[in-house]
Amino acid sequence: MLLELSVQNLGVIESSSLVLRPGVSVLTGETGAGKTMVVQAIQLLTGGKADPSMVRTGAKEATIEGRFETSDGDELILRRVIPAEGRSRAYVNNALAGASQLAEAGSTLVDLHGQHQHQSLLQTKVQKLALDNYAQIDLTPLNEARSAIRQRLDQLDQMGGDSKARAREIDLLQFQIAELTQAQLADPSESETLEDLEEVLADASEHIEQGSRALETINGENGLMDILGTVISGLADRPPYRDLTARLRSFEAELSDVGIAIRDKVDSIEDDPQRLSEVRARRQLLVDLQRKYGDTIGDVIDYHVEGIQRLEDLQNHEALAAQLETELATAKTHLAEEAKIVADQRRKSAPNLAREVNQYLPALALDHASVSVTVEGEDPADEIEIMFRANSGTNWHALSKVASGGELARVMLALRLVLTSGPPTLVFDEVDAGIGGAAAIAVGKALSRLGMSHQVLVVTHLPQVAAFGDQHLVVDKFDDGSRVVSTVHEVEGDIRIRELARMLAGQPDSETGQDHAAELLQEALKSRG
Repeated sequence: MLLELSVQNLGVIESSSLVLRPGVSVLTGETGAGKTMVVQAIQLLTGGKADPSMVRTGAKEATIEGRFETSDGDELILRRVIPAEGRSRAYVNNALAGASQLAEAGSTLVDLHGQHQHQSLLQTKVQKLALDNYAQIDLTPLNEARSAIRQRLDQLDQMGGDSKARAREIDLLQFQIAELTQAQLADPSESETLEDLEEVLADASEHIEQGSRALETINGENGLMDILGTVISGLADRPPYRDLTARLRSFEAELSDVGIAIRDKVDSIEDDPQRLSEVRARRQLLVDLQRKYGDTIGDVIDYHVEGIQRLEDLQNHEALAAQLETELATAKTHLAEEAKIVADQRRKSAPNLAREVNQYLPALALDHASVSVTVEGEDPADEIEIMFRANSGTNWHALSKVASGGELARVMLALRLVLTSGPPTLVFDEVDAGIGGAAAIAVGKALSRLGMSHQVLVVTHLPQVAAFGDQHLVVDKFDDGSRVVSTVHEVEGDIRIRELARMLAGQPDSETGQDHAAELLQEALKSRG
């Protein structure tokens, strides 16, 4: 839902901000006041084409910003900046984005009816989805059947190509597996362990010598332990040094532990050139294997396991291939069954959808118009398109080919009344073009009904339609002879009655006009009931 819209320096609008509510918001104003600029602002927010000529005369750039509430309750802020010179800029939640990203986000939030390129229902893929939703067709079994076929085909491809190619791959895998099996890899961290061991073995004699010297210095005659013992004996039982003597005894125990540890370490070091040679050879082998089969020893181990499975699959190719071919044939039969079910449902539901939509058209001043829903193509009949003709006996045309903006907007309104899906915010421009009287009342009622499930913004010049708005916005134009400025504001109470009176007779202060306007509001309120 569109919560707030800010427009700066776009066309005749210098600066306006709108806070929009759920239900139906109507936008009115005198001809040329800039009503279409509001629709154009939303169009730009949803990825519409930007043109520097849109920027208000004298301004450096136009800025449009919209704050939306998404279906999961989060807020999304879209912004579009159009400079008087240069390329436009787009932002999503204040992060720089492309116009295509605005269009992608906007397609789930807003549908504009009145400008062909921004109506999702003009896309055949959306029309197909609309029919499926209307008919409550469950596509899960069909999609699962398609997935099962893709899986079997992928498995067959992975088994190898012709017999010669399989033989070459088998020979290579056998060599690789033999090499990896002989290497007896088990520990992914073996390289690190061997590196540490080589460092010890490479300088073993020096390690032993230095360790022995340290041990002699600690435990030998007149070594650190003897000296420390003498110090402790001299200070023992002397009150001033009681605390210090305790610390020296602790140090003595720690030094004794260190001596024991050094002795154990010296005893554990091997001065073994043969072992060093073996470690270095093993490390080089691991380097060679990593160069061939993976960046780490863990990768090499994984390659070994996968290679064994791949070799087994190739050696059992004929049996596996026969099994997969059987499964593939079964999957294709199942797909055909599911596709027929979906196609039958689509063909059965298409006339019902058209019939429901056609019931609304006469009341919307499309007395002789009708829509049809074509369902073609092989099962599951994916070629679905909504067609329209303005008069009985004339040729059918795709919705995207309908020339009249007013006709198209009213057809879209009828479709939306039947189809509950679609973006949460719907914008109707020109929906009341070429109609009046009872037809205008019918359009107002239809919009009001649609406002129960969607947020609806409608640009209108008819008071009969405007009276059905839950929120009434007016575009006012001020011309001081040197420049034109338009602003948008909400009207309520007596001011709204004056605006409806202006729309009725061009005389907002006419008592008769105001009485008629008040009557329109009362009748609209009753019909919403």
